[in-house]
Amino acid sequence: MTGGAAEEPLRLGLVATCQKLTSSGLTHGTSGNVSVRRDHSHFFISPSGMAYDALVAQDIPLVGLDGCWYGLRRPSSEWRFHRDIYRARSEASAIVHTHSRHATALACTGRGIPAFHYMVAAAGGADIRCAPYHTFGSQALSDAAVAALEGRNACLLANHGVITIGADLAAALSLAAEVENLAAKYCTALAIEQVQILSDDEMQRVIEKFGTYGRQDAPDGELSFNGSHLPVSSTTAR
Repeated sequence: MTGGAAEEPLRLGLVATCQKLTSSGLTHGTSGNVSVRRDHSHFFISPSGMAYDALVAQDIPLVGLDGCWYGLRRPSSEWRFHRDIYRARSEASAIVHTHSRHATALACTGRGIPAFHYMVAAAGGADIRCAPYHTFGSQALSDAAVAALEGRNACLLANHGVITIGADLAAALSLAAEVENLAAKYCTALAIEQVQILSDDEMQRVIEKFGTYGRQDAPDGELSFNGSHLPVSSTTAR
């Protein structure tokens, strides 16, 4: 395999992410796959058909955007959509693909996830689309996935599973978990029936708020910083 010690953290991070997929219940057996961008023209990807708990860094192949691969193990059979997503989305540095239970159940009905809950906006838009079914590993599936991800960081794949992208492995994994969480809630809401869908205007407001969510310097006209030292409690002051 090409590369040296500087790339070891990428391979180790990919192995750890694969193992978290299993430990968190987001996938089972050898289903699903994970990749991380090495540079503008190559990415590391989980190997085909290997149990995640047995993976070591040396098992992780490198794939070029030209389709050439390097290493000891053959790349995942889904390498095409990883390649094409990296080609289409320069901001994407990691991709996680799962067969998580509830999201895959929805995908098996051809459903995406609409704006039934404001957290759907965590995937980057007002809904999470479901790409039409195509055979796994095919170029047709890759094309459908890229289209479903336009303007989004997650999509479902009909009769298949889920894809999420992120700025790093942690972000892509976190979003995969959130999509499964949303899918479980949506399945429950569908069972109850009469699901209330939020308006496009409201989802746009949420998307804008997510732009500063978690930032320590996020603006709020009614909230002001007053120092890092806590004031004396009025109940104990004498």
